[in-house]
Amino acid sequence: MKPAAVLESALYVTDLAAAEHFYGAVLGLEPLGRVEGRHAFFRCGGSVVLLFNAEATRHPPAPDARLPVPPHGTVGEGHLCFAATEAEIDRWKAHLTEAGVAIEAEFEWPQGGRSIYFRDPSGNSLEFANPSIWGL
Repeated sequence: MKPAAVLESALYVTDLAAAEHFYGAVLGLEPLGRVEGRHAFFRCGGSVVLLFNAEATRHPPAPDARLPVPPHGTVGEGHLCFAATEAEIDRWKAHLTEAGVAIEAEFEWPQGGRSIYFRDPSGNSLEFANPSIWGL
């Protein structure tokens, strides 16, 4: 057996309100749910981006919790890459620049495909890239 796809990806943020605004207003992701001070979830194509307040997810749930999700989390900046066509990368670059988001790096991969890198308000490294960088 092997997994068919990645259903969800998590990033850990230091300012949940700023992250929620960024992923919703700047990146245009559809909100799916939120718990004040703990998390905000967004739909991204056929998967979900989970944004967690890292400190809040370090604590185990109460013994009588309705959803007894075990503690998880990480410290430091993470990375997430969004798939985009060549034309979409150009449009994203213009959109992000207009929104005041600095493009940290942009390059062509030796095996083909292109990427742009930028940061979210918590310093997570985000990328738009052609799926061809992985032969997809």
